[in-house]
This record gives sequence, C-alpha cells and structure tokens, in this order.
Amino acid sequence: MTRKNQVKREISRYIFLFIGSILAAIGLEIFLIPNNIIDGGIVGISIITSYLSKLPLSLFIFVLNLPFLFLGYKQIGKTFVLSSLFSIVSLSVWVHVFHPIPGLTSDVLLATVFGGIILGVGVGIIIRSGGSLDGTEMVAIIINKKTAFSVGEMVMLFNVFILSSAGLVFGWDRAMYSLIAYFIAYKVIDITIEGLDEAKAAFIISDKADEIAEAITARLGRGVTFIDGKGGFSGNDKTILYSVITRLEISKLKSIIYDKDEDAFVTINDVSDVMGGKHKKRAIH
Repeated sequence: MTRKNQVKREISRYIFLFIGSILAAIGLEIFLIPNNIIDGGIVGISIITSYLSKLPLSLFIFVLNLPFLFLGYKQIGKTFVLSSLFSIVSLSVWVHVFHPIPGLTSDVLLATVFGGIILGVGVGIIIRSGGSLDGTEMVAIIINKKTAFSVGEMVMLFNVFILSSAGLVFGWDRAMYSLIAYFIAYKVIDITIEGLDEAKAAFIISDKADEIAEAITARLGRGVTFIDGKGGFSGNDKTILYSVITRLEISKLKSIIYDKDEDAFVTINDVSDVMGGKHKKRAIH
C-alpha cells in the first residue's frame, strides 16, 4: 500500500469513528438518558455517577475511561488506544452538545428500542473502524490473557453488575428497560460489524462434487476449492468442496446442493473475516 493510500485509509477510518461517536451520543442523549435508561460499561457507570453527583456526563465518560486507556496502551497497542481515545473524546463532546436538547419521546419502550438501535449502530461503526468506547472491554481483553474467562464473559459480568446498580438508582423497571436496550444494542453491533452479508464457510461432501461445484460457480458466482479426503467409516476417497458465501446465500446454496445430490453432507460455519480471493465483502475500513 502506498503512503498516499495509507493516509486516505486512516482519514476514512477516523471519519467513521467520528460518525459512530455522533450516533452513539444521539442514542444516549436523545433517547435513553432522558428516560433514565442506561448503557452498560463505563458509559453506564458514567450515567449513574453523573445522575448522583449532578456533574456533566461528558466529564465522567472521558475521565473514567482514562485509566483503562492507559492499561490498554501498555497491554494491547497504540493504534487501538489512539482510535479509542479519539472516539471517547468525540463522544464526550457530542454528549455535551446534545444534552440541552429534550428527549425525542417519553414513551419508555420506544426510547429503549430506538435508543438501543442507534447506539448499537454507532458503537458497531466504531468497533469496525478499530476503536472502542468502553474501557471495560480493554480490561476484559487483558484479563482474558491471564484467566480462563472469555472476553464476552467478562464484559457480561461487568454489565450485570452495572445494570443491577441502575435498579438501585433509577428503579428496577428502568433496570429492566436498560437490559432490553443493552441486548438490542448488542445485536445491532453484531449486524453493523459483520453486515447482513456475514460470511459463512460451507463444507460439502458429495459423490457429485464436480456438478455441485459447477452449479455454485454458475448460479452464485462463488469460487469453490476441492479438498481430498477419506471417509472414516468407509475408507473410501472423498472430495470435499469448500466455498465462502454470505448469510443471505445459504438458502440458495442448499437448493443447489440438493438439486444435484440429496444425500450430500453439508456443514455451514461462521467466518469471522475474509481477505483476498474472489470473495467480496463490504467493509468500512
């Protein structure tokens, strides 16, 4: 990659970090916070602390994340921490800007759903662009290196504690709405990061491998790799087809396979990322 292209890539990445921060601030200040619904992580702690102290939320989002950014710089890497710092500073600024604006709705359910969606899109864009808004994720990554707990388990443990605290401050009904908002945001983050065209890896074992491969290439436009294998029970030589498709193409793939061979053995697995080859996957950065 040339220096010019690298600079353009970095500028594009920071633009998306900025956009993600704006969306996250809208989800928080225009929908969730006016209805006493909180997010998880450091933002959730900041909302509770701001409510109790009457000090600006933007201040707490920035200050409470600083120790985690320092830990992340030591343990994870400079690029990730700088991207996260930029996102956190942007979020703090936009939270301050949007704070005087009254909430768009006083219907708690609507605020929960739309706030969770918008927040999830914003956070998803930031994560997809190489940053983070939540210091607890950095702690979870560090702890994961030293314990048997996964990053997801650690983040969930932190958030159970934080959302439970919301029940003591705002009431248990608001804590339950906060849990719904967190779940919605969590799912939307996944969709934003992976996209609706999330990649899937298909392994197909069939006696009609050539016909199936030809049909996949012709009808789906996907490449197919032939892998030599051997049946564990029969001891016979087998041809295994490997192809990467999108989630939206699964149904069509199954139809293609069973049109050719109803006895074909098929497994379809998640793929975290795809690079190179002829598989094109949309990406923000």
